[in-house]
Amino acid sequence: MDSRTAAHVLSQIGSLLELGGAPRFNSKAYQRAARAILALGADDLTPLLKSGELAKTKDVGPATLGVVRDLIETGESSYLNRLQEATPGGLFELLRVPGMGGTKISMLHQELGVETLDDLEAVAVDGRLAKLKGFGPKTAERVLKGIEFARHATKRSLFHRGLYQAEILAATAERHPDVVEAIIAGSVRRQNETIGDVDIVAICSDDPRLVAESFGKMPGVKSADLKGNTVTIRFVDDVRADIACTLADNAGFVLWHLTGSEAHVSQMHAWAATKHLTFTDDGVTSRGGKVQSFATEKDFFKAMGLQEIPPEIREGHGEIEDAAAGLLPDLLTYEDLKGVLHCHTEYSDGGATIEEMAEAARERGWKYIGISDHSEAAFYAGGMKRDKLARQHDEIDEINSRTKGFRILKGIEADILADGRVDYSDETLDTFDYVIGSVHSRFSMNGAAMTERVLNALDDPRLTILGHPTGRLLLSREPYAIDLDAVIEKAAETGASIELNADPHRLDMDWRHLKRAKDLGVTIEIGPDAHSESNLDFMDHGIGIARKGWLTKADVLNCRSAKDVLAFAAKRRSKRK
Repeated sequence: MDSRTAAHVLSQIGSLLELGGAPRFNSKAYQRAARAILALGADDLTPLLKSGELAKTKDVGPATLGVVRDLIETGESSYLNRLQEATPGGLFELLRVPGMGGTKISMLHQELGVETLDDLEAVAVDGRLAKLKGFGPKTAERVLKGIEFARHATKRSLFHRGLYQAEILAATAERHPDVVEAIIAGSVRRQNETIGDVDIVAICSDDPRLVAESFGKMPGVKSADLKGNTVTIRFVDDVRADIACTLADNAGFVLWHLTGSEAHVSQMHAWAATKHLTFTDDGVTSRGGKVQSFATEKDFFKAMGLQEIPPEIREGHGEIEDAAAGLLPDLLTYEDLKGVLHCHTEYSDGGATIEEMAEAARERGWKYIGISDHSEAAFYAGGMKRDKLARQHDEIDEINSRTKGFRILKGIEADILADGRVDYSDETLDTFDYVIGSVHSRFSMNGAAMTERVLNALDDPRLTILGHPTGRLLLSREPYAIDLDAVIEKAAETGASIELNADPHRLDMDWRHLKRAKDLGVTIEIGPDAHSESNLDFMDHGIGIARKGWLTKADVLNCRSAKDVLAFAAKRRSKRK
């Protein structure tokens, strides 16, 4: 029994438990165990079970271990079989509809006989859903939108989950005796916000076609299609992957080609044609028929007469022309960051203390952290009233008084109210070092009203940063209707910063708008929206999206010192009427 198959079974059990109304911690335990088993990357779990190592694996408890033991001994899970017999198969897909958790799905199944997305769509259209207690016409309308969203979302996963799968598959490929190195390519390498399939380049010491063919026979493979030296695989858990095998002398060309994007590759074909070159599966062919191989991407781009183009910006947005003119920017790196500003603590809905968050930030090499808990209007997230604010500011002062070489800044994530006012009085807002203003309510406003709401907020000079500007949750909630171009232009006019929210569920604002903001001189703040110490690592994802948006350290607020961040906020406040 291999890791991937066992992990898939555990994940299915977790989903079925959720649908059956089991306590949330129970279903989550199976999902955690699935991730832990998958990470082991074992072709056969039997030795790990016999040695006792499996029982010592973090997040694998007695119940989940019992399922794996059952799989190893019998080839199937009797527990999964019992759950499947009691659950209509179509209910699985309903979990992908935004806002449809296990409890609601169970109710719809019992009350209206809903078992599939088509069933759900039917009851939403004919009015039965709206009449059900706890729903209503507006909910039915949102469900209809969510159904279309779910049908699209099933084909993709969030970046961090795609990266996780890619890392596991690359590690598996490198264990092949004839593979020298396995490199992640495709949309994961380009740091796309969502991922369709996983792409790996395997550099081989022997016949690449034979190696590719052997990958199609790995444990956990559901189907495999071999074309040339590339095998397209679908695993039992529906993860899709392309593994391109190559000898080292042409690894650079293969890596470039499999990294994509389609638009970039197509434009490079046109660029190569101007130099009387053509691309084939074997490499680059000159007009005389000579085939050139490239061991590195650097060699390939040099032969094309171009600067080496970073993977993140290979999207067909003018990168080839700029590379030809030597105008590609020095893109932002993690080392350019000086601190973070969008962080929550136990004072609102975070899970750590101020001091714990500060220490975690310092461990990551940063010079400051901004604490920006929720404002009073966000009562659902523990929004802070005035007396709580005073206690928090006193605590920050006390910690700063005994800390050298690091500083905690006093921030707030203040709700942008329906009329565009920023939560709290002007006097209270003036007590903060900086203010992040975010929309957390009334997402259903029409585009004109929502745009006016945000533009009004940007007119308030106390608002330093506009937080997660479209409110999207990737593969879960669409952005609210808003004219983002107008918002970017307003930020440029007023000198406000706009956030690139690095939470992998958001990655908002979209990278396609970052270059426009950069061109207009808008300063971008990259915020982890951290609710725990580990969430600070979301900044890795934010850096990737910032690079996709062509940002440099000069474009990013928190690449500046704490003193300069305070000066930025003070300059905004100086514009008050």
